[in-house]
Amino acid sequence: MTAIYINPTQGNDKAVGSQTAPLKTVSAALRRVKAPATLQLARGNYTSASGETFPLRIPAGIIVIGHEASRGQGIVLRGGGKYQSATFKQQNATAVLEGNAQLRGVTVTNPEAKGTGIWVESANGAIARNTITNCQREGIFITGNSKPLVRDNILRQNAASGIFLVRNAKGEIKRNLCEQTGYGIAVSDDSAPLISDNRLLNNRVGIHLTRHARPVLRRNSLENNSQGGLIVKDDAQPDLGGAQDPAGNIFQNNRPDVDNQTALNLVSAGNRLNPAQVKGTIDFMATVVSESAIGPVRFSDIEGHWAETFIDRLGQRGLIGGFPDGTFKPQASLTRAQYAALIAKSFDLPRQLGRKTRFGDIAANFWGAKAIEKAAAMGFISGFGDGTFRPQQNLTRVQALVSLVSGLGLTGGPQDLLLKYRDRAQIPPYATNAIATATQKRLVVNYPDSDRLEPLRDISRAEIAALLYQALAATAKVRTILSPYIVSPDALLPSFTDVRGHWAADFIRRLGSLELISGFPDGSFKPDKTINRAEYAALLVKVFNPAPVRPATHFIDVPDRFWGLSAIQQAYRAGFLSGFPDRTFHPEQTLRRLHLVVSLASGLSLPEADLGILSVYEDRETIPAYARPAVAAATQSQIVASYPKPRDLNQGATRAEAAAMMYQALVYKGLASKIPSPYIVTP
Repeated sequence: MTAIYINPTQGNDKAVGSQTAPLKTVSAALRRVKAPATLQLARGNYTSASGETFPLRIPAGIIVIGHEASRGQGIVLRGGGKYQSATFKQQNATAVLEGNAQLRGVTVTNPEAKGTGIWVESANGAIARNTITNCQREGIFITGNSKPLVRDNILRQNAASGIFLVRNAKGEIKRNLCEQTGYGIAVSDDSAPLISDNRLLNNRVGIHLTRHARPVLRRNSLENNSQGGLIVKDDAQPDLGGAQDPAGNIFQNNRPDVDNQTALNLVSAGNRLNPAQVKGTIDFMATVVSESAIGPVRFSDIEGHWAETFIDRLGQRGLIGGFPDGTFKPQASLTRAQYAALIAKSFDLPRQLGRKTRFGDIAANFWGAKAIEKAAAMGFISGFGDGTFRPQQNLTRVQALVSLVSGLGLTGGPQDLLLKYRDRAQIPPYATNAIATATQKRLVVNYPDSDRLEPLRDISRAEIAALLYQALAATAKVRTILSPYIVSPDALLPSFTDVRGHWAADFIRRLGSLELISGFPDGSFKPDKTINRAEYAALLVKVFNPAPVRPATHFIDVPDRFWGLSAIQQAYRAGFLSGFPDRTFHPEQTLRRLHLVVSLASGLSLPEADLGILSVYEDRETIPAYARPAVAAATQSQIVASYPKPRDLNQGATRAEAAAMMYQALVYKGLASKIPSPYIVTP
């Protein structure tokens, strides 16, 4: 990827755009650059006076980035210009994102009348870690068929709204702060975004829904909004949780908290919502949800981190916290005292008799004294031979694993499991049994290489989060997480009687060893048997367990007692599958290869690709126009697997093809290691 550097005070638009010879304006860089490229912005004001021409139209494949850690402090895009929208005619915007373009780590202000900060129209890019403030209309306007990721931004003092979604916009609106504005988030028309973990504070209205909006609201905090936390009008219907899917939103000190102005009954499940602060009809559904799972989880520095899911899940349960600046500092080390505090908060097990719980270097008034005493009494930690605990000493990886095995009372790991680790010679003799047991129980998480234990290295906060989560999973206190860095004790043995020598054998065996697919009672997998739409939905849900991005719907040909109803609904809500115009699903219909590819491209939101890539398919002329972008995107991402060669996309998909493409999707998401195969369709 090309990198172009821009500096509004020291740059020159006739320069080459290097670090030592930067350009002066973003406008000049956009005229010159070819995707893929990154535009790196230095501190300064990017305005009409400095030579910018607004709006800044950022094309597909371009990332404009300032300083993400500070959310663009001192890197200011200020101005506005005319933009001819396909859905709203002439508008005024500071920046326009196209395709999969990204804008990260800048401050955006549009001081012009009816000015919008960032305009997104039928695009699927990312807006992350920016500050968008003092725009004369909205901070971010999302329209058309957009599916962007809007994450970790601060939207403050924008006149009309922080974020506005209209037409058929979807995507994820996650971990943003919207405050001191008209509407924090507004959703209208047929938009159905996932809105999660946002804070909507001190606005006129927190979230405002009109027309046919169908957003999914999860773990948001709506507080101190003067005219309402959530206002629902027309035919809008938010997803506020269900019996098996508590929403976890917080409504507090709004006037009122929820105002349902529709003729529909809203359903609330798992929200902190006072019925006395509700206008209109709401049914409160009983559900079990822990207090720690309510409200936003916010760590600004873990997006894309290998341990993001482990950290997020523990944060939702209130077991780990971050720092006052909103960071988690995943690479920071952990002291023995900090570890003891984490253990004391996570476990409440019987105390073991005869355990030493007092140490000579731990004063009674030490901040972690009680946590150290509790963790020691449960058997998780012990001191040194001289009677000390050494609370400020960094914890090592081997100490953490031995501690968890000891405290949980785990046994039974065969020593030959240590052969998995290239650096097993570094494991201290006292720890070999514990490491073997930890491997057997899937406690070990190694990044970046699963076969390198690095036992004597100081453990990081991210690593301890992963190990702790695995310890909780081993005791059935949390749901398991699929990660390529969890060391599996299982050998990749032939798990089915009829896949030996089959072209997809390696894909099937890997998924089988991860317990993501199953066979038939006779021990077979039947790899060449075609798969129907209901079976495919069940496989999708088991492999991805995808989160919802739109509300549920009812298919008239899927009865309430149909075996695959739950899987079909989850696959639909996650955007992997849809029904037919007559409100049917056709669960028994054979899935075609083409529809399998389109489903994965849609559910994974794959980036756009050049349609010229379709030349690899012998039957490319028969690919329908609506499916060509999805097939190109899946091919570019190396998700398509075909036997014996790439052709016949209109043929029925087999169980083997579904397994192979599912596995390639896991590889694409970074959740599985690559399998060398001549049957993966490559550009």
